[in-house]
Amino acid sequence: MLFLVIIVVYFIAMIAIGAVSKRSARGADNFFVAGRRQSPLFVTGSLVATIIGGSATIGLAGLGFTRGLTGIWWLLVGSIGLVVLGLFLVKKVREFGLYTLPEIVEKQYGSRVALAASILIVVAWLGVIAGQIVAAGKILSVMGIGTPLLWMTVFTAVFVTYVILGGQHAVIGTDFAQAILIFVGIFAGLAVMLSALGGWAGLSAGLAPAKFAFPTGPGFATVDLISLLLLVGLTYVVGPDMYSRVFCARDVKTARTSVFWSAALIVPFALAITLFGMGAAVLFPKISAEQAFPMIITGVLPPVLGGLVMAALVAAVMSSADTCLLSASTILSVDIIGRLKPSLSQEKIVRISRWAVLVLGIASLALALFLKGVISALLFAYTIYTSGVILPVLAGFYKDRLKVTPLAALVAIIGGGLTGLASKLLGIKYLDLGGLLISALLLFAVSVIENRMRGRAIDVLPDIQ
Repeated sequence: MLFLVIIVVYFIAMIAIGAVSKRSARGADNFFVAGRRQSPLFVTGSLVATIIGGSATIGLAGLGFTRGLTGIWWLLVGSIGLVVLGLFLVKKVREFGLYTLPEIVEKQYGSRVALAASILIVVAWLGVIAGQIVAAGKILSVMGIGTPLLWMTVFTAVFVTYVILGGQHAVIGTDFAQAILIFVGIFAGLAVMLSALGGWAGLSAGLAPAKFAFPTGPGFATVDLISLLLLVGLTYVVGPDMYSRVFCARDVKTARTSVFWSAALIVPFALAITLFGMGAAVLFPKISAEQAFPMIITGVLPPVLGGLVMAALVAAVMSSADTCLLSASTILSVDIIGRLKPSLSQEKIVRISRWAVLVLGIASLALALFLKGVISALLFAYTIYTSGVILPVLAGFYKDRLKVTPLAALVAIIGGGLTGLASKLLGIKYLDLGGLLISALLLFAVSVIENRMRGRAIDVLPDIQ
């Protein structure tokens, strides 16, 4: 009952922040990018809370349960990706002064390529949001009150409501509060769990030495690490949710500082959550992997701390869901509907975006009902997105030097995305990496062919004249 009270209070607080933020969410700049006035503290808090989502709690603890210490790479590749973003791309992204990633694609290659990227991102991000909803159902159902379906529905209703009310102001405000809750809950819970195990010595005695292998180990080879670096790590270098935070920062320096702080802060989070999973493998060896974190809450922690940690987990999942939902709805309204109907005013675009939040929230909930695991759901979405979008966008920042063409980018997005989709639907191992390779081959091969044809056409012109 105490768990239920804590969760209800938390849900009410999040909706209240959304209601308070509604006054600030007037106009496109305020609704989509929080007026571009956010400080390093709030941008960092929002980034960290967004990153520490369902995959980084339920999923990562599950990887720690099954693989041991190598499970930590699920978040460490994100830290590496953020460093790359901060070093090479933050200045370029922030100086665009736009709302979405597809708007950058339009600047790079034109509206046709941007539309293709927009559709692919919205489809992929539905899977990401659904993964968070699945995680929420797994977390909240351990209270023994109601079914996972009930809690998935309630969870969706809460974050959809405050995003509709306050837009990006609500997302950043709730994310900052959630980041504090996540920090306190996870590290306090870890201290109690390690104490119950007898400290590090007890954890070491309860697990096989192979569970402490690093950087690779049994069940996680070098090729798996490379795959994770590319398919997941690159989503931190080129990602709609990452870029939305960069757009919200008040200037380039703020954006870069926030990205670097976020990269540093998620490292201890990654270790703590992995250790939760490893501890659960000692204490509850017969449970399923993605029940590791919830079982620690109900089976090890005292009620008050258990309720706090449960709220922290829900906060982690919700902070990822709200950011991805607002990113997807903004892309749908600005980059798809807005492009098809350019006469729409900014006021109407914001109104459409609020409706898009509702529609996409319901669609994500429906998709979540068919998904089985958090990590598998997110890998499905990330593979489609990474294979199709990332390389053309990265090349677009240096398109004059690389001489890539709009047609090549379009072909690479479609070809890479379809290959990534096929790899997951057909279950062909390492074809997901093949999607990236095919995207790269199409991007540069078509560019070379098109540039040569254009060069020949120019050479022929003087003879015709």
